[in-house]
Formats: sequence, C-alpha cells, structure tokens
Amino acid sequence: MSCGHAAPDDSSEEQSVVTPVTVTSAHTGPMADTIEMNATSTFLQKSIVKASANGYLTTVNAVVGKTAGNGEVLFVLKTKEAQSIGNTINSLDSTFKFSGLITIRAARTGHITEVNHQVGDYVQDGEQLAVINDVNSFVFVLNLPYELRPYVLGKKEVQLKLPDGQKLAGTITAVTAIVDSATQTQNVYIKVPADQLPVNLVAKVTIVKTAKTNAVFLPRQAVLANETQTEFWVIKVAGDTAAVKVQVKKGLETNGQVEIISPTFSGADQFVLTGNYGLADTATIKIVKQ
Repeated sequence: MSCGHAAPDDSSEEQSVVTPVTVTSAHTGPMADTIEMNATSTFLQKSIVKASANGYLTTVNAVVGKTAGNGEVLFVLKTKEAQSIGNTINSLDSTFKFSGLITIRAARTGHITEVNHQVGDYVQDGEQLAVINDVNSFVFVLNLPYELRPYVLGKKEVQLKLPDGQKLAGTITAVTAIVDSATQTQNVYIKVPADQLPVNLVAKVTIVKTAKTNAVFLPRQAVLANETQTEFWVIKVAGDTAAVKVQVKKGLETNGQVEIISPTFSGADQFVLTGNYGLADTATIKIVKQ
C-alpha cells in the first residue's frame, strides 16, 4: 500500500476538441431575384405572293430559304392570251412587240418559306404562289404565366440568352389581351436587334423580380438552417480559435449567395465556410487555408 502510486484522475482534465475550418467574409454588392423562362422566335406577319392574271409561269426566282428584297422579281407570268396568239401577232407586225409577260415582285423584304408553283405551271388570277415572312415582324414569344404578370408589365427591357451563349437585349413591344384557358399563360412579344436568327429558336428570358444595389451576402454554404427551414444562423469567428453561433435573417438567394438582412456585418467579420455543420456554439476551431 505504501509503495503504490495513486492512478491519475483523467476526469479532472477535459480534452478540448479542435475543429479545422475554412472561413469567408461578407461581401456587399448588387443582388437580384430573377425568373428564367423560355421564349420562341417567330414571325408575326406573312406576305402572300399571288398571281395577278391567268397564265403560265415562265420564270421562278423564288427559292425556299432565300431572302427576298422589297421589289425583287420573284415570278414572271405569261398570260393565256399571249401563249395562244402572241407569236401570231408578232409575225404579222414585228413593231408591235407584244410579249404578254407580267412580272410579280415581292411586296416587302423577308424570308421565303413556301413556294407553291414551278416553271410551266398554269395559275389562275389570285392563286397563291409563295409565302414570305416579314423580317420586320421577327420577335420572341414568351408564354408568361398570369401570376407573374406584375413583374413584366412595368418593364420594357429584358435579357435573352441564346443556346450558343449569346446574350441579347430585348424590348417588350406588346402583351396580348388573350389568356390561354388551359395553361393560363399570356403571350408577350419581345423584339431583338438581330434579324438573322432562325425561326423556332428557344431562348432563355431573364426577368428581374427584385433588385438591390448594396446587399450584404454570404456564400450559401456558410448559412445553416434547421430541418423546417424556419431558423437560420451562421458561425462567426471570434478571435482566432473560437466560433460563435449567430442567428440571422436572410433575404434574396441567387447564384449561390444568400443576402443577410440582419444583424449587420462588416467586411472585416469572418464566418466559418466549411466544417460548420454540427459545430457547437463557442466551439474551438483551427483556421486552415482553402
């Protein structure tokens, strides 16, 4: 008994746990809550090229996919009378110069989407020969859900993103007065400056719901929440080795950033970015580099 040594009492010494973490700071800048929807390109107006008399087509310059200029000759029509007696008249009197040819021109600049007749066809007066899409009526049509109408009516400019990554500034020119009964959507016409885009092209339209110029925000990873998403908090660094849990009220969320409405943080404050999950209040931490 006298030679024995007392066993050390480990319970008297608490073993502190140090959690390695990375930190980030709050940033101030513009933030916006946006909606992204699809819009499809189309032509609102079509020009129908029609025959102006009965006769046979002797020349057809209209080609599907070709762009026709205003006043360009698309068809040459030889009247039925000229086909029958034209050569006889010229043989009797060469100075008469009777041809019986009628030129049919494009009424406006546009893309030819349909050609109904070819050389040698007999057509009647008023018969459709071709269809031209008016380039000046090129728009993107956005099917806007009616509940989102307040976010669009007061705006004139929107941004469109094409599948190839190109971004275009669009102008809202009209909102139709008809709502689709099945989908409860309303057509919005968006004019873009480019006129060489194809029809049925789907673009992404970004509509701003709320915008702030000087919002304070943190990365989404730095903001924690309970299971019901009713309480939110961050782990703020106090000193070099301590972390404190701070309740926050969040605002906008966009592009992986979360706006912090309250309390007010400064750019010098640091917050735990990784290693914050399950971290207790006033825990001991060790800051490591990312």
